[in-house]
Amino acid sequence: MKNIEAAKEISAMTRTSMGPNGMNKLIINHLDKVFLTKDTAVMCKELDINHPAARLIVNASKMQENEQGDNTNFVLTFAGEALNLAGQLIKSGNHPSDILIGYEKAWNKTLELLDSAPKYTLGDLRSHEEVTKIIKSSIGSKTLQCQENILAPLIAQSCINVLPSKSDDFNVENVRVAKILGGSLVDSTVIKGLVVVRAVEGRITHAENCKVAVFNCPLETQGLETKDTVVFKTADELINYTRSEEDHMEKIIKEIVDSGVKAVIVGGSVSDMAIHFLDRYGVLVFRIMSKFELRRIAKAIGASLLVRLGAPTKEEMGYADKICVDEISSHKCIVIVRESDENKLSTIVVRGSTNNMLENIERIVEDGVNCYKSACKDPNFVAGAGAIEMYLSNGIKQFGKTVTSLDQYSIAKFGEAFEVVPRTLSENSGLNVNEVIANLYGKISEDPNMGIDVNVRIFLI
Repeated sequence: MKNIEAAKEISAMTRTSMGPNGMNKLIINHLDKVFLTKDTAVMCKELDINHPAARLIVNASKMQENEQGDNTNFVLTFAGEALNLAGQLIKSGNHPSDILIGYEKAWNKTLELLDSAPKYTLGDLRSHEEVTKIIKSSIGSKTLQCQENILAPLIAQSCINVLPSKSDDFNVENVRVAKILGGSLVDSTVIKGLVVVRAVEGRITHAENCKVAVFNCPLETQGLETKDTVVFKTADELINYTRSEEDHMEKIIKEIVDSGVKAVIVGGSVSDMAIHFLDRYGVLVFRIMSKFELRRIAKAIGASLLVRLGAPTKEEMGYADKICVDEISSHKCIVIVRESDENKLSTIVVRGSTNNMLENIERIVEDGVNCYKSACKDPNFVAGAGAIEMYLSNGIKQFGKTVTSLDQYSIAKFGEAFEVVPRTLSENSGLNVNEVIANLYGKISEDPNMGIDVNVRIFLI
């Protein structure tokens, strides 16, 4: 019972964020970073949970995030409700093993009902209109003030841009988000390529059909570790003091250029001397300070991260069709374009007034892209707004009536657990919960696509 109480606590905390009228949570982590979000995946990531039972269902939610990229709130909410009803059965005298057997039977019946449930099938993965429709339903509960009408077409366009010939190979990493402060969400655009919000280090700002070297180390000569005093006796000694260092750096840059590299990406500092020689040989160079972003760029262009200075081998080099500098809202941006059929790149340039808003929009975009990835594997979608949950609840309860053993009680409770979704949607929207659930049970037998419209507060087909 203590384990069930712990699961109920974590479930009660996240279920208030479910649906379009769910509440945002203000989270401050151990680094004092502030999150304003209703994304359960962020809550699970930032929370420090010690109770083993609560940690178990939080890990299940994280696994859902890894596999599908969305629907994490449902995992916690449904798990908390199913355990809560199991607690009621235990108090009534049912043995936990009987409850478990009944829950397993109900789960198998759930899979059968899902197969027979009415579905909407996405006909064409390259149809902008159809893809926008499915993404809008996925991100609609996470946005404010109808932002999904702006974001869904952008996400759809970027996903279609990077869709390979074999749809199962769709890679969510090929759709990136560039956050730029200033303007409003309606100013957001989609750019074919990878956008890095920073300027190049040298004067070379354009390269086409270029081989790219990615260094995960500073591009500079190592200085002396000792503190010595140097005495110059003549002017020639002063002039020639750094000549050997210059010759060494020029040799390194010459080796890189001779290998055919036209662009260099560095994950650390770049010395002025290195920039001077790179400009002389016409090589574009820029820095990426985030090691995670550096890995993503290297993977996108097919390059290996080098931890040594010198010429990369043919296998270690990446390739880009074009690298150029663009200006967006007075911010210098580097655009990396790769038109390979199997590895195209697309970036959604998100505009907004605050960093919190931009980070929240980035998480919403990731959910929309993961929805498209799921559609690439299985193009079938069931009705939302609590409709499929009520359909499953009704079907499982009817199945429970045909069972004569003690399992029937736990099967009925498992079906009742699905009511938590329409009940939560109603509670978060200020509707009369009992009236909504009763009306849904009356309508669901006529039309399994019947759900709750929380905006106009009437039932729609």
